[in-house]
Amino acid sequence: MNKKLIGYARVSSITQNEDRQIIALTEYGVPKSRIYSDHQSGKDFERKNYKRMLKKLKKGDILVIKSIDRLGRSYKDVIKQWQYITQDIGTDIVVLDMGGLLNTTLHKDLIGTLISDIVLQLLSYVAENERLNIRQRQAEGIAAAKVRGVKFGKPKYFYS
Repeated sequence: MNKKLIGYARVSSITQNEDRQIIALTEYGVPKSRIYSDHQSGKDFERKNYKRMLKKLKKGDILVIKSIDRLGRSYKDVIKQWQYITQDIGTDIVVLDMGGLLNTTLHKDLIGTLISDIVLQLLSYVAENERLNIRQRQAEGIAAAKVRGVKFGKPKYFYS
């Protein structure tokens, strides 16, 4: 079977840079031509290049990501996508930041699967919780700025 390495990188906004993820993926051996990336929130999986990448995954391929929160930030959706990729498609997943703990190419026995599942569930929870914390901090920052008199939105111009 011909195993292909395919990489996925994601940053939350167009102003952020995914270079550190791309470097890590290429150092692992993923060709740049097989790295898909999105500049979009991880709240769901409605991402153009993520969907393109999913269509390219085949049984026996290996999906490589830098960290689990780059895959997504919704606990339930990350678990669902992980199961879809590993069980329905038959692609392995390697999460670089987790060493061997989240690497489905290793430890395919029952205990290895159990440990991977526990770590995945924990990290997916942490990723979603961080997303919620970011939104709360953002709302608090906006409220504090409004108290200081900061105006948001398009500036209003008056012509006489």
